[in-house]
Amino acid sequence: MELSILLTMVLLAVFLLSFFFLMRSMASPKEMEGIPGSLGLPIVGESFAFLSAFSKPSGIYSFVKERQQRYGKVFKTYTLGRFSVIMTGREASKILLTGKDGMVSLNLFYTGQQVLGPTSLLQTNGEAHKRLRRLIAEPLSVDGLKKYFQFINTLAIETLDQWSGKKVLVLEEASTFTLKVIGNMIMSLEPTGEEQEKFRANFKLISSSFASLPLKIPGTAFYRGIKARDRMYAMLDSIISKRRSGESIQQDFLESLIIKHSQAADEEANEDKLTDKQLKDNILTLLVAGHDTTTAALTWLIKFIEENPAEEHREIQANRNGGSNLTWSEVNNMPYTTKVISETLRRATILPWFSRKAAQDFEIEGYKIVKGWSINLDVVSIHHDPGIFANPEKFDPSRFDAPIKTFSFLGFGSGPRMCPGINLAKLEICIFIHHLVCRYKWRALEKDDSVQPTLVRMPRNKYPIAVEPL
Repeated sequence: MELSILLTMVLLAVFLLSFFFLMRSMASPKEMEGIPGSLGLPIVGESFAFLSAFSKPSGIYSFVKERQQRYGKVFKTYTLGRFSVIMTGREASKILLTGKDGMVSLNLFYTGQQVLGPTSLLQTNGEAHKRLRRLIAEPLSVDGLKKYFQFINTLAIETLDQWSGKKVLVLEEASTFTLKVIGNMIMSLEPTGEEQEKFRANFKLISSSFASLPLKIPGTAFYRGIKARDRMYAMLDSIISKRRSGESIQQDFLESLIIKHSQAADEEANEDKLTDKQLKDNILTLLVAGHDTTTAALTWLIKFIEENPAEEHREIQANRNGGSNLTWSEVNNMPYTTKVISETLRRATILPWFSRKAAQDFEIEGYKIVKGWSINLDVVSIHHDPGIFANPEKFDPSRFDAPIKTFSFLGFGSGPRMCPGINLAKLEICIFIHHLVCRYKWRALEKDDSVQPTLVRMPRNKYPIAVEPL
């Protein structure tokens, strides 16, 4: 009964959304006639096929793959009120991700735009985007992350203390771990207690709203996400107020922004200052960006190394001179683990596509793209192209022994919008994996490579394992 109600709501939402966009454009652009593909049924386009793909084992990639087999590596479609061109290949990657000469901008779904706010790093372009990245980059540099090392190290040990002799859902554990890390790093949030529980509850609602239908009515995921965002902002308002008054001082990401870039009366008068609105929008952006992708990467990596064991961490432990704990210098000298992370991101392709919007007319792969069109880069096909990666379904970190062709590996993106949290993600994963490998052996309780119906590709079964001490 609940499933039928959900399907009815989905169909109604698709109809209403498509009808809205129909009012804006009664026919497909004439320029699209030369691009292969189908725009589907009147009004709804290929929305039903697009939505149903989320429930398939390979997720949204199944929608893309079916059409690539039919039309080639460039095709058009119309889904959820959007005319889109989907393409793949290194040339497309280079043009779309570098954004040369301002040809494209980021193209978030409506739900993401509404939740993150207009001053988010993910919604700014040009000089405004460069400025925000510069302000955010310093705390996320390797040197800037050093002060969080001990907290992450201790949290990893405490988390793994609970695993011995148990059945563990790795995805849930990874999610809790990464959220506690990012919460503490950004606003010195303690890993336990009432504030942590409120923070986690609100964050889960915000995160789930990104892949929801854009219906802002009570009871919908989008509505709950907006309300949770408002509660999160109220929490940040309180913290920022206490920091500015001197009532509370912490050595965290938020404090560094408040001290270095205090609220500006005239934003244009001092480009090194942020308003409270900019602070909140971008803290939320870092929370979202720093959680889901790292959670997925850590989960897939644990799955892959269970199938392909590595010895680097036990060698580090054996060579340690005095003391028994991981050191900062050791965590920054894990060459094989770095390759394992890269191969995990290639093999799993956590972000299956990058969406852009044409900021001007241009040509790509011999097709004319018109300003305003949505253009999606299919990353899965690039990462699984046998012409680039031999035997692409095999998990093989040695692929990264030699430099990879440019715009072939997009685990952290590329160009001006490359993931700003790359160093943090690697630090969290290296620390957690070190302690896991040195303490436990584990085995998968299910063999299943299918992915969840979400925008970020995660194991559908949450990767259940049985854990035993070494």
